[in-house]
Amino acid sequence: MAARLSCVLGFAPHSGWAAAVVLAGSAAAPRVLARERIEMAEPRLAGASQPYHQLEGLPLAEARRRLSSYEASAETLAREGLRALAARASAAGAEACAAGILEASGRSGATLETILGSHALIHTADGNHFRTALARGCEALGLPVTRVPQRELITRAATVFGKTPDEIGAALSGLGRGLGAPWGADQKAAALLAWLLLAAGG
Repeated sequence: MAARLSCVLGFAPHSGWAAAVVLAGSAAAPRVLARERIEMAEPRLAGASQPYHQLEGLPLAEARRRLSSYEASAETLAREGLRALAARASAAGAEACAAGILEASGRSGATLETILGSHALIHTADGNHFRTALARGCEALGLPVTRVPQRELITRAATVFGKTPDEIGAALSGLGRGLGAPWGADQKAAALLAWLLLAAGG
């Protein structure tokens, strides 16, 4: 029986969804096994794509109650999407061994009361809501998670691979060649994060 390949997952999250790319191979020769969009906002749950915006102005106890529902829904959808992604990798003969999630640059760690009192923090919290759902979904699959700030991604890659940003961009375009649309900024960022994980040995 042939040994299974190892692969890594990279995620570029947004409010309600994330671009996901699965890479296998090596840092010198990565290849895309799968490229998906992971949906994490339940269409039947009002405001699920921007939960903290939906909570703004509510009494704190009610906001906490609704937030619990949003969190449970997002985590359920993230787990389902991740299982489907892992199944696609398995069908290609690979087993996921690690995952990476791109981080936002906004401040996090504030209390719910503080977040709901600041529109800027609400925007950051909406994004982090789905990053947390992804991270918990990965943990449920036994995948260690690495988080890399979006603003540091290219700099880190340039250092690790010894390439200029233009060379990295060309390599990422090449990775997506033949896959068809979409292969835009989100997919490239997710792929670059996964490529860094490959270079780190998963």
